[in-house]
Amino acid sequence: MKQIDLFREIIVDNFAGGGGASTGIELATGLSVDIAINHDPAAIAMHEVNHPDTEHYCESVWDVDPKEAVKGRKVGLAWFSPDCTHHSKAKGGKPVKQSIRGLAWIAVRWAIAVKPRVIMLENVEEFKDWGPISKEGKPIKEQKGQTFQSFVKTLESLGYEVQFRELTACDYGAPTIRKRFFMVARCDGKEIIWPKPTHGDPKSLLVQTGKLKPWRTSYEIIDWSIGVPSIFSRKRPLVENTMKRIKRGIDKFIVNNPSPVMVPDKSKAAFLISYYTEQSDKEVRGLSLDRPLHTITAGGNRFGLVTVAFLTKYYGQGVGQRLDEPLHTITTKDRFALTTVCTNGQRIADIGLRMLQPNELFAGQGFPPGYTFNIGNKSDQIRRVGNSVPPQFAEQLVRANLPEMCVPEHMNKYYSKAN
Repeated sequence: MKQIDLFREIIVDNFAGGGGASTGIELATGLSVDIAINHDPAAIAMHEVNHPDTEHYCESVWDVDPKEAVKGRKVGLAWFSPDCTHHSKAKGGKPVKQSIRGLAWIAVRWAIAVKPRVIMLENVEEFKDWGPISKEGKPIKEQKGQTFQSFVKTLESLGYEVQFRELTACDYGAPTIRKRFFMVARCDGKEIIWPKPTHGDPKSLLVQTGKLKPWRTSYEIIDWSIGVPSIFSRKRPLVENTMKRIKRGIDKFIVNNPSPVMVPDKSKAAFLISYYTEQSDKEVRGLSLDRPLHTITAGGNRFGLVTVAFLTKYYGQGVGQRLDEPLHTITTKDRFALTTVCTNGQRIADIGLRMLQPNELFAGQGFPPGYTFNIGNKSDQIRRVGNSVPPQFAEQLVRANLPEMCVPEHMNKYYSKAN
């Protein structure tokens, strides 16, 4: 039986999911969170594998009694990532559920019951608009933000100072542009501190003068050892809309781009080998281009071919993205397809397409190397990473506000794997 230290402040992760926030907290403190709560058995299973020293509760956050869970120990930090889907603009005009939008009130329950010294809450940007909904399940525009304001005032009435703002993951070392709302509330009289960015736009003066590191890119999270099958050798042809996306992506990221992203030489053998051999001297039909591909001048393989790549997006804004920028927001469904184009500089010899795999998406979300994610089927894994908190958010917020609980970077278990 694990011995309980009644004198050490503990850390609780509500809505723990697959462990994004918990991992970030561990990166900062060097210790697993003490308590993790989530209703999803698969999520808890993933969390248990990666955080075996944590006490896990596989049940609704409302069914866990805070006083019973902490067993007399003081709570230094309580983290909350309540379901964001019924606040998010991605919900569109569909009805929302008040019961899910109201999950954030669990933070108040913990504040009343065990008075965590620091409370941190993460959600979508629209969380600030939290307000009453109509009988039809639609937010009432005239009362937008009223419930959120009541939520903040309730915490303040319990003795907490409350601040909130939006942060972007790539500014703190995650290779994704994911943007999220964060609230920090503390009742110990100490100042709330917002972490300063550690990374920035490579073109910025701060990066060029060495004051910030450059944003990490989606290029580095691609597993180049995975082959990319030709779109022309599929048993079932791609649907017309996908072909249009590919065409628009080629126009934007290759034809009209003076510096398309090249596939690394060492991995070219993994790409489209059979089609290179059979079709390298033929032009692909059905994808007419506006102009020759003169801009691609790098050397190729023995056929004089080079392979360039970009990401096609299946929904959301834009046709795709370059690989030399942070990955756009990862969702709970398959969204990104690695698209490769083999060309001799004048014409296209082949096009490859495959969806990004869970290992690439977890890396893109900022999870450290060696994190175990392969629990459940592929859809489960993608849903879990789409719902997760990039660990860098939690790490930097904890380092800024709870330095007394933190250890140097080299003392966390993930350091040696990442360096």
